[in-house]
Amino acid sequence: MIPLTLAEIADITGGRPIAPTDAVDTNAPDVAFARVLIDGPVVTDSREAGPGSLYVARVGEHADGHVYVPAARAAGAVAALVTRPVAELPAVLVEDVQEAFAALAREIVRRQVQDVGLVVVGVTGSSGKTTTKDLLAHVLSGHAETVANVGSLNSEVGVPLTVCRVTPSTRILVLEMGARGIGHVDYLTGMATPRIGIVLNVGSAHLGEFGSREVIATAKAELVEALPTGGLAVLNADDDLVRGMAGATSARVMLTGRAADADVRATDVTLAGSGAPSFTLHAAGESWPVRMSLLGEHQVDNALAVVAAALEVGMTPPQIVERLESATTASRWRMERHDRTDGVVVVNDAYNANPDSMAAALRTLARMERSGRTVAVLGGMYELGPDSAAEHRRMGRLAADLGVDVLLAVAPDAAAIADGAADHAPTGPIEVYRADTLDAAQAVLEDVLVAGDVVLLKSSRDAGLRLLGDRLVGQEDPA
Repeated sequence: MIPLTLAEIADITGGRPIAPTDAVDTNAPDVAFARVLIDGPVVTDSREAGPGSLYVARVGEHADGHVYVPAARAAGAVAALVTRPVAELPAVLVEDVQEAFAALAREIVRRQVQDVGLVVVGVTGSSGKTTTKDLLAHVLSGHAETVANVGSLNSEVGVPLTVCRVTPSTRILVLEMGARGIGHVDYLTGMATPRIGIVLNVGSAHLGEFGSREVIATAKAELVEALPTGGLAVLNADDDLVRGMAGATSARVMLTGRAADADVRATDVTLAGSGAPSFTLHAAGESWPVRMSLLGEHQVDNALAVVAAALEVGMTPPQIVERLESATTASRWRMERHDRTDGVVVVNDAYNANPDSMAAALRTLARMERSGRTVAVLGGMYELGPDSAAEHRRMGRLAADLGVDVLLAVAPDAAAIADGAADHAPTGPIEVYRADTLDAAQAVLEDVLVAGDVVLLKSSRDAGLRLLGDRLVGQEDPA
């Protein structure tokens, strides 16, 4: 956090510094407390507060953050952002906490751009955002101090939380930007003002909410529309809807992908037995071999976008390749590989899922080296709209086509996956199992798995298969 006094935060947010209601009266309590310095983390969860923290008391659907001000104070917070006075902490009183939070983020970015030339990189897309953001942060941190979202904190709350982690020495800010509707990315770019914008793909995630891929593309294009004339739009040349966004921006455009006209291109893509890809990178008129540690051929597409952004901030191709090759999984439940002592390999990719990401995971599973069988444990993919049943059946058929040996569909939401696999190969080698609960699924796997098997877990987050994956490798369920 860039140190700010309560009075400065009040000026930025249009609020008023106020004393805690249980403070001892003085002649000018509000003026006195306005000098309080916030130099610790800015948090919306009172449990994450620490010495010098500003606690942002958001009011959500299920909880009123003002209730947790005492807990924030106990954890070290020295001030709060509130819509009503609180007893325990000096505060900035505002009309709308969210808008005040966005204003604070906007001012922090403005100051850092002005003072040190902060470069803000925005990343959006239907799938692969978090993995690309993590890979980008790893690569760019080899060049300059870089701050990026933790996990998938990519919303109207997660983005300002990430911005508030910027320090005076931060030079690059990487922001994953999610969208669940038109205007969402525009709102995020309004507070973060990216100079580089990356659009990975337009898939079927949240199709039920948007209605069509074309509408999803409109939402994702808000990132490149917000870029300045001197900025850079990094667009996936292999996705026609993303490629078409070149006409929606005044920024320079760099195409990435396998297409012959891509500015940053991959050829000779192969997948090792571990599931990690290798390829030849073509950029800046030269070529370099790249051997990654991250799992999945789709990582190549993510890496190309990273290369484009890294070139823009001044890294050389050899520097970029070295960082690409040293990158490992940074966020939980994204192609996490666990080698059990009994010879079973567990790949937990169940943080989230849509047809594109599930298909990519299944293709990786099918090509992984093993002495036993491939086992796909699949759960529901949510927010797909009227095509949901058909898309789930298609995943079952794909698993059968790829030669997956065993498929376990977990919960009624995934029943169509099992139906698709069974109908597509009624006399084929694929074994199809069904389980209604995580406990039942665990029992099936304990009975089925043997040494040499590779098991993939993939589902939308709310289906909970990531927790089943943790059980399979002896990790306790997160609180």
